[in-house]
This record gives sequence, structure tokens and C-alpha cells, in this order.
Amino acid sequence: MTPDQCQQLFERLAHANPHPATELVWHTPFQLLLAVLLSAQSTDVGVNRATAPLFPTLQTPQDLLALGLAAFEQAIRTLGLYRAKARHALEMAKLLVERHEGRVPGTRGELEALPGVGRKTANVVLNILYGHPTIAVDTHVFRVANRTGLACGTTPLAVEQALLRAVPAPFLQHAHHWLILQGRHVCQARAPRCAVCLIQDLCDTGKIHV
Repeated sequence: MTPDQCQQLFERLAHANPHPATELVWHTPFQLLLAVLLSAQSTDVGVNRATAPLFPTLQTPQDLLALGLAAFEQAIRTLGLYRAKARHALEMAKLLVERHEGRVPGTRGELEALPGVGRKTANVVLNILYGHPTIAVDTHVFRVANRTGLACGTTPLAVEQALLRAVPAPFLQHAHHWLILQGRHVCQARAPRCAVCLIQDLCDTGKIHV
């Protein structure tokens, strides 16, 4: 995809959705971090369903530690890998209290040092909470980037680095949200909805169906 096509792609996505946001429901920084951790191999809808009854009283790491592992496991049992996620979440909460006075840190190194927090989760938190122009590459972003020809790569890190080079600077802040939403609602894995896609004529795959 040429630089001009990249510009057009993001101009169209921005015009259609000027203020994109995560579909995870959260109200405190810790809730965002926890929700993103829980979203691994789970849908945002499923995470929101699990956290809705929890979040009114689970707003800080201290709240999670007070709830305890067994009760938290039971609350998120509908999510994939819930036992491992619960264990990581409690360990994460403990370190947040011990090392960061209960606050969610604002650097990649500090975030990735937390149990259960990898590069993708750190990128989401840095982008949403701290306004960093990071791009979190999940399965949706990976698929859209490769299908369109926007940024091809065989690993999430390769795609992230390619996107950081390809995305015009004015669009970097919201790029990963636009791409996630595009993949979730339009450029779906099994049945891409090319007929209603705003960027079909720019897309390497979509052009086949024009």
C-alpha cells in the first residue's frame, strides 16, 4: 500500500468514527488494566459480561486482593483460561500495591514487569491511559494489516513495527482502535464484509471483489 493510500485509508476511518474507543467497559485505570488482561483469548463482550457485577466494588488492586483468588476465579469462570488469568491478576494486584502504591504505571518496562501483562496489554494501557501513540496488535489488527496490505508481517511485533512506519503521524493515536473495530465488525476472519467496507478499493484483498 502506498503512502497516499495509507493516508486515504485512515482519513476514511477517521471520518466515519472520529473518536474511536475500546469496547471494554471500565471506569478506573486498574479496571482497564484488568479488563485487558482478561480479554486474552476472550471477546470484549464476554469480558464485559463477567466484569459488570464485579466492577462497582472492584476498582483498585486493593479491592481485588480483598476479594481473593477463589472468589475472583468464580466470578470470571466463563472466560477462557480463567484460572491462569485469575492467578496473574492477583499477582499483578499485589505488585501494584507493593511497587506502585496501587497505581497503574506509565512506562512499558514497568507494565511488562507485571504478571500477565505482555506487549499488547502494555500498548493498550499506554495508549488509552497515557496517550502514547502505540499500536496494540491483536488478532483483528494482525488480520486487517495483512489482508489490506497496509502492514504485512508474520508476527505481531513485525506487524506493529510495520504499522508504526506506515500509519501517518496524525492518525497514530487512534490507529489501533480503528483497525480493531474494522477487523471485529467488517473485516471478519471467516466472512469479511467487503461489500460494506469503506476501504475496499484500497485493500489488496478487497480489490478482488470490486
